[in-house]
Amino acid sequence: MVSVRESITAKGHPNISARHRSTFEVTKDPYVTPRGDCIIAVSASKAAADLSPEFKNLLKSSATVIVFRLEVEGFTWVVRGYGSESMVLTDERSMVFRRSRYVCPRTVMVGADKSAIDLPRKVVEVLRKPDASIRIILEAYRGDTSACE
Repeated sequence: MVSVRESITAKGHPNISARHRSTFEVTKDPYVTPRGDCIIAVSASKAAADLSPEFKNLLKSSATVIVFRLEVEGFTWVVRGYGSESMVLTDERSMVFRRSRYVCPRTVMVGADKSAIDLPRKVVEVLRKPDASIRIILEAYRGDTSACE
């Protein structure tokens, strides 16, 4: 099995609502407007373009399983999805995780089993705190995926 891990830090913001039904997003921007209902973290340390070459290479296959893990104030939220041969991973501001198979330069996961609306509301309340320290772990696996269960 081949696996690669990325670690990202981010912050919360008072405008985080996490109401989008098909995506969620992590952005390097230090803010989110009330219309940004898919954004779940701001001031991220990485965007799609900042991911390592090894991680990007692994994401460019539909056989790759991706696990997104968000940790904040004792809460953990896990999302599973897939890579795609169509991924370009060149956006310098954000990463988007999608239920659909749509791919653009920001897309890091397709076929996700959750979207922003699925975040427990208790966690969303924590993500609305500007001083919330968020840790995100991205893991990509190709081959035997029993290790990511």
